[in-house]
Amino acid sequence: MLDSILSQLPPTAKYPNLLVGVETGDDSAVYKINDEQAIVATTDFFMPIVDNPYDFGRIAATNALSDVYAIGGKPIMALAIAGFPVNKMSSEDIAQVLSGGAASCEAAGVPIAGGHTIDAKEPLYGLAVIGTIHPDKIKRNSDGRAGDVLILGKGLGVGILGAAMNKDELDAKSYNIMVESATKLNSVGSDLAALSEVNALTDVTGFGLCGHMYEFCKGANLSATIVWDKLPLLDTASDYAQKGYNTGAADRNWNSFLNHVVTPDGMPQWQKNILMDPQTSGGLLVSCPPKSADTVLKVFHDSGFEYASIIGSLNEGEAKVSVV
Repeated sequence: MLDSILSQLPPTAKYPNLLVGVETGDDSAVYKINDEQAIVATTDFFMPIVDNPYDFGRIAATNALSDVYAIGGKPIMALAIAGFPVNKMSSEDIAQVLSGGAASCEAAGVPIAGGHTIDAKEPLYGLAVIGTIHPDKIKRNSDGRAGDVLILGKGLGVGILGAAMNKDELDAKSYNIMVESATKLNSVGSDLAALSEVNALTDVTGFGLCGHMYEFCKGANLSATIVWDKLPLLDTASDYAQKGYNTGAADRNWNSFLNHVVTPDGMPQWQKNILMDPQTSGGLLVSCPPKSADTVLKVFHDSGFEYASIIGSLNEGEAKVSVV
């Protein structure tokens, strides 16, 4: 549906300095200033996914910053976007949300230079983020090549754990695992963009692994193979998935991408749920030649991304995702 809506917008071809717009489904726009500099711009916000207001602020800010990292950029400034039910939500809780967002930005070396707040029926928070990148270092999600291996930077399962939390059935250890993953900055994206061997880059968020993988395939006109046994899962995520916890967003993702994803006969439903599990501030997804995989993995691991793993490959063929 989104593609149909976007197709009704005026074409952007008349703006030659707009290097990345809506056409490829990348999470950030990029505008060329000169031969050495381009501006990266993005915005992202949502309603609370956790009850703790400070954690909510941290997660929302980290998620917004990730969109700049996911194209290889370096964020330099942010503007807060916030809405709060001022007659229902305490000033202390509002301050905690804003403080959490500021903490994530401080960790990224990014000032929150302003923003806009409205009175809303439900809390919402996020950022508009401005970054920079060299025009030759942009990593789109559509530039993967046949034969590339696929590397995922974070473990999957944030949505599954969140579903258990929403039913008050998530233990403290698993909550901490979920928040730690969702607040880990994907700043390694800037380092990955500096590698000429990296062909394509994106982050895995609301569409789940297979949804974003299909976007990879569609843009490059290639197929992808994902090896289930190689997928990194957050500790305890598979336990909760096997107990039946799932999100409505995962079901909607399957409805959207059903015709583009092939799974093995008899694959358990809990595994299918993980394949489309929406990730909040999920891991970076990298496409690179097999000979460069060790280099990319070292960059991830040296930056503290212990879950980073090779999960599959890109191949010649119709744009689709096959899970084996």
